[in-house]
Amino acid sequence: MNFFEHQDQARQNTVYLLGLFVVAVIVMIILLYGVVVFAQFDRLVWQPELLFLVALGVIGTVGAGSVQKSIQLRGGGKVVAEDLGGTLVDRMTGDELEKRLLNIVEEMAIASGISVPEVYVLGEEQGINAFAAGFTPNDAVIGVTRGCLEQLDRDELQGVIAHEFSHILNGDMRLNLRLIGVIQGLIFIYLIGRVMLRGSFLGGGSGKSSSKGKDSGLIIGLGMVVIGGVGFFCGRLIKSAVSRQREFLADASAVQFTRNPDGISGALQKIAGYKSGSKVRNPRAEEASHLFFGEAFTGIFESFGQIFATHPPVKERVKRLEGFAGRTWSVEETGNNPSMSSIASGNEMVAGFAGSSPQPQPQPESLSVSPDRVVAGVGTTNPKHLDNVRGFLADIPEPVRMATRDVNGAIAIIYSLLLHTDPEVRDRQMSSLRESSPPPVLEMIENLSPYLESLNARTRLPLIDLAIPALRGGSVSQCTQLLKQARVLIKADNHLSLSEYAIFVVLRQRLTNYFPSTQPESKVKFTDIKQIWSDCVTVLSALARVGQDSPGAVDIAFQAGLLRLPKNSGETLPTAPGEYSLTQVGESLKRLELAAPKLKQAVVDACAYTVLADHNVTLDQAELLRAIVISLNCPIPPFLDAPSQP
Repeated sequence: MNFFEHQDQARQNTVYLLGLFVVAVIVMIILLYGVVVFAQFDRLVWQPELLFLVALGVIGTVGAGSVQKSIQLRGGGKVVAEDLGGTLVDRMTGDELEKRLLNIVEEMAIASGISVPEVYVLGEEQGINAFAAGFTPNDAVIGVTRGCLEQLDRDELQGVIAHEFSHILNGDMRLNLRLIGVIQGLIFIYLIGRVMLRGSFLGGGSGKSSSKGKDSGLIIGLGMVVIGGVGFFCGRLIKSAVSRQREFLADASAVQFTRNPDGISGALQKIAGYKSGSKVRNPRAEEASHLFFGEAFTGIFESFGQIFATHPPVKERVKRLEGFAGRTWSVEETGNNPSMSSIASGNEMVAGFAGSSPQPQPQPESLSVSPDRVVAGVGTTNPKHLDNVRGFLADIPEPVRMATRDVNGAIAIIYSLLLHTDPEVRDRQMSSLRESSPPPVLEMIENLSPYLESLNARTRLPLIDLAIPALRGGSVSQCTQLLKQARVLIKADNHLSLSEYAIFVVLRQRLTNYFPSTQPESKVKFTDIKQIWSDCVTVLSALARVGQDSPGAVDIAFQAGLLRLPKNSGETLPTAPGEYSLTQVGESLKRLELAAPKLKQAVVDACAYTVLADHNVTLDQAELLRAIVISLNCPIPPFLDAPSQP
């Protein structure tokens, strides 16, 4: 099952979740109706008007509870982390355990092609546990308990984090957050019933009518508490039904990611033998129990066995992982996209993209690459990617690496990557920066320039991903100014190079999907190729002109991509690509981001066949293709091997 199929399955699971929710609400309506009839001391059982009022009340109450919680969760994964008592890890932390955690998260994020998540530590929790939370990979956070940091070695911690990255890549997080909202609605009746009971016990009054009203209120309040409890148990059953099988999948994915079954298996075995186990004692642990790596909360459910468990038994998970022990893992066995090596770039430009790259490039060197491998790599990763990323990170000078963890340093890095090699153009760019940027940023640009100028061009996009967490730590106004100033720097020479476009697309996607005030639509709007046909033609037309030396080659590349799209009845296939501006390409990409997962798969497939029509890829082509796939909100690993170390 590939990334797009996982996304489709996540959508189907959402429908399944809503079905279970409706069943639970119907059960609660029937039960509450019976309680109200009994409380009236009326022998007339069938009262349609009363049933309607009870149903309206239950639906309104459950709906209000769910909506209230869903609105609270709109802030994404960081809201969950903070509710659980998590503290954001300072990227300049001096804590060695936290440094180790940050390094693992950075390696895995870049290797899997997603934005580096923010990391939270639940400092008061001694149990061994972790979670991933968010609506998309761009707003995901990773949370770990202090016990997880202190009790696990690096391999074990890496296995746990790899498990959580699987949930990010498989689209589980959005469903998990929706599940929290659903469960809150189901227990809202219980909370109201408690208020009614308290009022009945404390209320005054005398006489028969008052006594009868008090008795009715007591019965209804008690009934709502009981029925709310039923909703609570239904919610737990829903969580159990939705969560358990996905944990096995995430365990297997973690092994595939790290090629080390002993890491995650060792973590599970430590949980089994540790006095605190995987328990999380925060009062909010129950509502988020399905997010965690291990069973975070059992409480009253412990005596019911596995029927209410959100996770499979630890022993069963370890037993399944033992099946991987002793197996020789290779890229071919994982079925994932192998890493591409030795990709460089020339400076050739074609219609729609002009100018030279702002950074020196190695001599052209093409590598034969199958488009099918590129598509298969979306949303997946393997140990080869992880090894390559470690090489990338090792190649980054320490001053630059430290700058990625400070907001001013991160801004300075982005600006520096866009500075031109032509002295005249560079002077114009710096003049613009002096007018709009604070002194700390200007100073960082000057200090970092010698390091960045000598840095291998293959580190550009990974370096941006490293800088994203620090940029997100800034304000919305800083984010807006950064994107505005980046446009100014790009336009300084009146040309737009492929590398500039790739940098800007990735930067905009990583940031605008994070800040609530700038978030685009995230719901699926397009399910038929007819709805996005013109957008596909626009993007493929632009891509066909990348890296081709002749009009004939451009036409062949365009047709190669066009033929990969689903058939669009009523549309005649164009024989040649049109002329489109990059503004039009950007608008088309925004619409394509709202396509259904299977349509996105077809679009990514068509883009790969267009760029790789001759099965050869250069650095600029690879970066542009990655940038376009990322702009569709699809995680794609780097195409490149790490630069060779001196």
